[in-house]
Amino acid sequence: MAEAYDVARLDQLVQDWLAVDINPESRNEIALLLKNKQYAQLHSKLANRIAFGTAGLRSSMESGFAHMNDVTILQASQGLIQYLLDNRTSPESPVSIVVGYDHRYNSQRFAEITASVAIAKDIKVYYLGSIENLSEASIKFSSTAYAQNPETERGYVHTPLVPFAIDLYGASGGVMVTASHNPARDNGYKVYYGNGCQIIPPHDEGIASSIEKNLAPWKADNVWDVTGNFIRGIENNLLEVVRKDTSEAYVEAVKSKLILDSKLNFDFVYTPLHGVGLEIFEKTVDLFDNARFKVVHEQAFPDPDFSTVKFPNPEEKGALDLAIKKAESLGYKLVLASDPDADRFSAAIKTKQGNWKQLTGNEIGFLFAMFTIENIPKDQLANTYLVNSTVSSQILKSMADKNGFHFIDTLTGFKWIGNRAIELKNEGYNVPFGYEEAIGFMFNLVNDKDGISAAVIWLQLYNRWFATGETDFDPVDKLNEGYAKYGWFKECNGYYKLNDLSKTREIFENVRSSFSPQKYPKTIGNFDVLSWRDLTVGFDSTTENNIPDLPVDPKSQMITAILKPLNSQSDEHVRFTCRGSGTEPKLKVYIEGKSSVSESGAVAVARACWNTLRDEWFKPEDNDLLEVV
Repeated sequence: MAEAYDVARLDQLVQDWLAVDINPESRNEIALLLKNKQYAQLHSKLANRIAFGTAGLRSSMESGFAHMNDVTILQASQGLIQYLLDNRTSPESPVSIVVGYDHRYNSQRFAEITASVAIAKDIKVYYLGSIENLSEASIKFSSTAYAQNPETERGYVHTPLVPFAIDLYGASGGVMVTASHNPARDNGYKVYYGNGCQIIPPHDEGIASSIEKNLAPWKADNVWDVTGNFIRGIENNLLEVVRKDTSEAYVEAVKSKLILDSKLNFDFVYTPLHGVGLEIFEKTVDLFDNARFKVVHEQAFPDPDFSTVKFPNPEEKGALDLAIKKAESLGYKLVLASDPDADRFSAAIKTKQGNWKQLTGNEIGFLFAMFTIENIPKDQLANTYLVNSTVSSQILKSMADKNGFHFIDTLTGFKWIGNRAIELKNEGYNVPFGYEEAIGFMFNLVNDKDGISAAVIWLQLYNRWFATGETDFDPVDKLNEGYAKYGWFKECNGYYKLNDLSKTREIFENVRSSFSPQKYPKTIGNFDVLSWRDLTVGFDSTTENNIPDLPVDPKSQMITAILKPLNSQSDEHVRFTCRGSGTEPKLKVYIEGKSSVSESGAVAVARACWNTLRDEWFKPEDNDLLEVV
């Protein structure tokens, strides 16, 4: 009802929108909502500005300050460019930016606006897109005539090419326009800093503050005139098209850094899942001798509607069905997949029992870790680190303890994994591999996850272990061999869907109040608590001063603990992390059971932990949560 909203504030927000937006369609939409007193919709679209954080921006594409659209992209770009200018080492230091985009609706348009803003401030743009075939919107809404060549390609790239280009050209930062594996209605604005890694504090807060100070279009520079700025950028060498050169340099880097054995001896199926991965995948696979693969034709080319899958995420049930069906018809035993922007990697294998198994991110990560360590001379292990996030398997720690290398975990996300790897490399350590359980894998090519370089390593791993010698030895056998050596680590991961985002904080506060005034609980259900870390309040029971080694963020919710069944005489224990999602209405729960005795023991203790947390903490019926596990 109208009285539930501050109508005067909504009216002002509408005027603020109309003062910025140049698109007649979205202007009319917002104005009509006000005229028809659709205050609920106006509040949803305008009242809460889309938040800029360590993931940049990500939301559905629709009108209003709360969503992804031309206005919010322009404002974010002005804030980012001004931040880069304000934080250069000296007033004379050159500032430059890499800009790339994928095939989603409006991705090219958003990238063109970003480049236009940079050029308006005389900032050099290393452009991974097309200057010959611009988006329809940029041609339509610019004031300067532009010669188009609609027959040329659009210039889509896979996400890791942006951080690679930042390193290659020494740029001050970069933007990739993509929503990765989100639904088709979404898009995102992913920001990298000059170290070729996703931004972390304090840069996220600094850029967010800069955006707030640069909401009005820089009219003197005519930032909305994309074509005019592109022409000026080309004439003044401010807009340099680098897609071809960067792709060639990327492939050459794959060859020199990642390929140990160029001979392959097996067949496989690959799917880019309606994304941009096929072109760069083919170029890298061409580096191998006798690479034999088939592509899932229905999913081979960029399709922003992702027409054959419910969700364009290789992890989702059914996403690899077409690829597995094709492999089965051809008699192949291996399926590889990348997500739509090709920064994530997945694999499915046909076991010797004849069943198809899609490997989890932790299983793939474990295989990659064993392969990586196998290829490092023993006298270099003491100078080597492997890295993953705190929600990923701790089997790397067990490997490190037995093999003499180092392991460290980070907060969730490759912004943390990549930045920690950079710090370690700057200290003189070798960091050949890092991963996260959400099928993200980082090798010595970019400081971010990369589905293409992961595929390159996987092909060599598969060829060495499974395509030669014992023909009935498959990845499941290799995993079991590894578990027998390092311990069985089995996950029980899932999440709770929320109708109300405020529920996350409420649930975590109820958890904390349940053991107050103690600093942490001594038991949870039928488990003893061995260690406790709360990165929201800044407490860690394992450190000398109880201050966590990992960054504390009171604005997010995250608890990690290690539990052991009450009165248990075995070494079985479980580690869990519960956190609120930064991009989705979910409360995520990552549980890993460990047993040195059996797989079934690890599975059982992990599931028991899930049930205990559900009953003791989350109480889905009481809190109106949908359990997904």
